[in-house]
Order: sequence, then C-alpha cells, then structure tokens
Amino acid sequence: MIVMSITYFTLEQANNTLPLVRRIAQDIVDDYQRWKANMSRYEAIAARDRPTGGESAGAEALRAEVDAVAGRINDYIDELKQIGCVLKGFDDGLVDFHSKLDDRDIFLCWKLGEDLVSHWHEIDSGFAARQPVAREPVGGGQGP
Repeated sequence: MIVMSITYFTLEQANNTLPLVRRIAQDIVDDYQRWKANMSRYEAIAARDRPTGGESAGAEALRAEVDAVAGRINDYIDELKQIGCVLKGFDDGLVDFHSKLDDRDIFLCWKLGEDLVSHWHEIDSGFAARQPVAREPVGGGQGP
C-alpha cells in the first residue's frame, strides 16, 4: 500500500510558491486551450473519415498532437503535485494548497490572475464556497 504524503502550507508558504505555480498554471491553461481546439478538429476529421473505415493522414497528425499536448499537461500537473498543490481547473488555472484551520484540513485557493493566495475553502467544497482568509492557517509540514 502506498501512503501519499500531503504537504501543508501556511499562507506565506503558499504565496512564496506562486511565481512557479503561476508559470505552471499558465502553461496548463494555454496547452488546455490548444488541446481542446485540436481535439475538436480531430473529432470533426475523424467523423468525416469513418465512412471510409480508416484514419486520414490529417486525422492521424492531429491525434498525435492531441496526445503530445495531453502529455505536456500531465507533466505540468505532476510538477504541481511535486510542489504539493492540487490542480482544480484547467480552463482558469485554479490551484489549491493543503492547509489546516482549527485542526481540520482545508484548501487555500488561488486562481490564475490573482496576485496572491487570499482565499480558502473546505476540502469537500469548491471555488464557489471559498472565503477570504481572515487569519493565518497552519501549515508547513508533511501529513500522514
């Protein structure tokens, strides 16, 4: 059995990671838009090719590009995991950081375009339920 270690962040620690997290999130958003556009084009070409029973060279090239972009996105997600972050939104670069507040696990919440991590939400809720950080969450270590 593999036990995954969780990195807990203080607000300061989360904000200190933002230069790197921001670059990764921007790469994810950019590549995700590219992936969606290529996937739509591939699906249209593949549907047109179906009656012939084969995949045209154009469809094959697009499928290869879709796979390559998906691979890059997965690599970016792995980078965020190595930092200790969780990607929550491909379209908007939404990233959560594990933290603790009053001895319970929470997420510090940040979205591409925001200057700082300044919101949080419960683990089982999402972006719509986020609240401004009123006091310093506890973080700074590894979990179980």
